[in-house]
Amino acid sequence: MRSSLTRRGLLAAGSGLAAAAALPALSGCSSLFASDSDPDTLVVHTQLGTTATGSPTYLAAVDRFRRQNPGIKVKNLINGDDLGQVYETSRLARKEADVVMVNLYDKTLTWTDVDATVDVKGYLDDWGLRDRVLPAALSAWTDDKGRLRAFPYFATNWPVAYNRALLDKAGVDAVPTTGDELMAAARKLRAKGIAPVTVGGNDWTGQKLLAQIIQTFLTEDEARHAYSTGDFGSRGARAGIEYFTMLRDAGVFADKAQGLTSDIMSTQYNTQAAAAQSAMSSALAKVPADVARHTEVGGWPLAEGAAHDRPTIIRAFTLIGFWISPNGVRKIGHVEKFLRFMYSADTVSRFVTEAGRDMAVRTDTVSKGFPLVAAAQRLGSTVSEVLLPDVFVPPAATQPLITATSTSFTRGTSPAKVRAALESAYRSA
Repeated sequence: MRSSLTRRGLLAAGSGLAAAAALPALSGCSSLFASDSDPDTLVVHTQLGTTATGSPTYLAAVDRFRRQNPGIKVKNLINGDDLGQVYETSRLARKEADVVMVNLYDKTLTWTDVDATVDVKGYLDDWGLRDRVLPAALSAWTDDKGRLRAFPYFATNWPVAYNRALLDKAGVDAVPTTGDELMAAARKLRAKGIAPVTVGGNDWTGQKLLAQIIQTFLTEDEARHAYSTGDFGSRGARAGIEYFTMLRDAGVFADKAQGLTSDIMSTQYNTQAAAAQSAMSSALAKVPADVARHTEVGGWPLAEGAAHDRPTIIRAFTLIGFWISPNGVRKIGHVEKFLRFMYSADTVSRFVTEAGRDMAVRTDTVSKGFPLVAAAQRLGSTVSEVLLPDVFVPPAATQPLITATSTSFTRGTSPAKVRAALESAYRSA
């Protein structure tokens, strides 16, 4: 499938150059376009710099880099979820940033294929950084043509956080490991006025949890097929959808989950209004200390006949990487110095100790100040891993899947309607 990154495609989506004035204000840049004509200015387009986990650590790292390299100026262009849209628009005008820090998801999946960014495999080897990166991360960032899309940097563990104090208050003796135990726990929690599992059923967090539950009855190959093609008609996919709707209609998820967002989910868990959440590392790092003290991390409970023998979590290495743009190739010497600095043992360790980030880079540093992040790292063989669907879902289906997720979390929606909603998300793709 070809990317939507064409002038015709972007204009059709309302994101062409004429729409620039409608885009959000950009931090660290005086205009929409990121390119700087100064050959000694490195422009970095990043999601770190505001409230994203690790932002203070990143900004401090850039300051250290500037001090160590006084001949190189660094300009940060900061965006949130709209980074991909802004980057594509600037790339059409050949005014894109030199380095882009973003995850492998949605629009970014085809950037290398349409020359919006370059294959970095040669640079990885020339700069001696291959041994710094975990092999699983290199595999995840390599496309089906053998091109390395970006330098892997952040990873994530995505377990389920359970508030033991709330479970105890409701008379739940142990963290649930089966669907029956989870439904029984939900009944007891609701009787005490506590939401069982909070989830952003109206955004990406709900989409990931739905995908995780559907994979209860799918092997890795079967899951890859389902999320690559949009075919949820296999026996395992249908069983997974039925398992999800059974849990939903039994009251496992927070009320009106179909309208909740990731921010509401985090707030409900962190204020102890909900007993559990499916939380990636960056969310675990933000759990307040008084809640973290009685939080236990584990996997999602299984149903009888599952394809897995242990509760499931998601582990992924595609959270943030360093992409190099065609403009960046013209400043490749500066890019090399910047990436060597970011991959230094000291810089990597600071992201672990100061921000609680999981890394796709080799490090012996442990998140002592972020006990839940460290606990998720130690889960090991006590859980089973399922696929993060992001790298398999066609970009055109990404947002429709969010809509399908909200439909799926609406109580009373039949398994057949959930399946139809999921499959319809792929029709335009």
